[in-house]
Amino acid sequence: QVQLVESGGGLVQAGGSLRLSCVASGSIFSINAMGWYRQAPGKQRELVAVITSGGSTNYADSVKGRFTISRDNAKNTVYLQMNSLKPEDTAVYYCNADLFVVAGAYEYWGQGTQVTVSS
Repeated sequence: QVQLVESGGGLVQAGGSLRLSCVASGSIFSINAMGWYRQAPGKQRELVAVITSGGSTNYADSVKGRFTISRDNAKNTVYLQMNSLKPEDTAVYYCNADLFVVAGAYEYWGQGTQVTVSS
């Protein structure tokens, strides 16, 4: 069974840091882009950051200079280092990945991890 499992969320004070991790497991032939999205209460899910298999990155304007996405292809893992956190970063963070599996190429989502930033 192919799945994405996130970890690393929690409660942090404004100005603090958190590091999210997401591991892709199962019968995976290859992984293309991996990314992080977030959804705050009452808002639509939005892209936070994405990284291609070659290492190119793209960030939402709201997190540029504060968040860093990276990946370890040997471990099928993507990370999101979040620094200088703000209360407006509070949301459920979801891992996303384009995986090439036995049945073909599909987009997968993790179950989400809560990030809460207190003021």
